[in-house]
Amino acid sequence: MYPYKLDHIFSFKAGLNPDFEVIGPTPEGLRVNFYITGGEVTGPRVQGQCLPVGADWLTIRPDGVAILDVRTTIKTHDDALIYMTYQGVADLGEEGYQQFLDGNPAMKFPIHTAPRFLTSHESYLWINRLQCIKIGEGDLTGPMAAYDVYALGS
Repeated sequence: MYPYKLDHIFSFKAGLNPDFEVIGPTPEGLRVNFYITGGEVTGPRVQGQCLPVGADWLTIRPDGVAILDVRTTIKTHDDALIYMTYQGVADLGEEGYQQFLDGNPAMKFPIHTAPRFLTSHESYLWINRLQCIKIGEGDLTGPMAAYDVYALGS
């Protein structure tokens, strides 16, 4: 087994537009687009805001697992711009696909993702080198998503 450690980089809360787009059932699953309305970034290494740009282009499989595809921008407290993209999974439950089709989706569900970051700001070049994990929760009552972000290290 290879040694590893997790370092908390920041926590992230993003609001989502309640008028999400339901593309509908496709050969790959149910397509739903959630647009980001902004949010907050707090933590030991990055602080700032999630800008109201980007979205989660979500695909919900028939087994209730949602495949996330998210892109957005963080603006730090010192005006650096950091592009963040991540893929991952959200477990909506075994009936999650049908519940979403019926207009009665699960209100809260766990989310696990693997974000990557890109920036040219000299103070944050270190973040370009990281592989991270995000552990959090989706909450459609907000609607919002909240995560803790950890860098994988050895």
